[in-house]
Amino acid sequence: MSELDALYQELILEHYKHPRNKVALEGSFITHENPSCGDSLRLKIEWEGPDRIKRVLFDGHGCAISTASASIMTELLSGKTLEEALKVCRKAIAFLRGDSEGSAVPGDADELGDLQALAGVRQFPLRVKCATLPWHGVEKELKSRF
Repeated sequence: MSELDALYQELILEHYKHPRNKVALEGSFITHENPSCGDSLRLKIEWEGPDRIKRVLFDGHGCAISTASASIMTELLSGKTLEEALKVCRKAIAFLRGDSEGSAVPGDADELGDLQALAGVRQFPLRVKCATLPWHGVEKELKSRF
């Protein structure tokens, strides 16, 4: 295992064992599930004004990949405008799938942050679903605001 792979594995485990913004959700939230593996995440977006995300919260149960991805997502989207968040969601989903539009380009390292640690899931189609689960849930919620 290369040093970079070891670092990525460490990042994934850190976000899995100590997820950011994972709290018991109350009130209204969206639920997004992966029927293939049973992962189920509840997501909530708190807003500052009509189009700026204050923070993204989640709870539920999932594998290390979906939990780490959700944790990373909450950090990346907090403070973004609706438009910026949608752009990051699209980029993240494309990146995790290995789509050409998700290929690394200058500036993506900052925009995708720790999510780059999950690049290895591309080799495992079922794991791509785990990694993209929280992103699809939040993207759907963001699109409903238009």
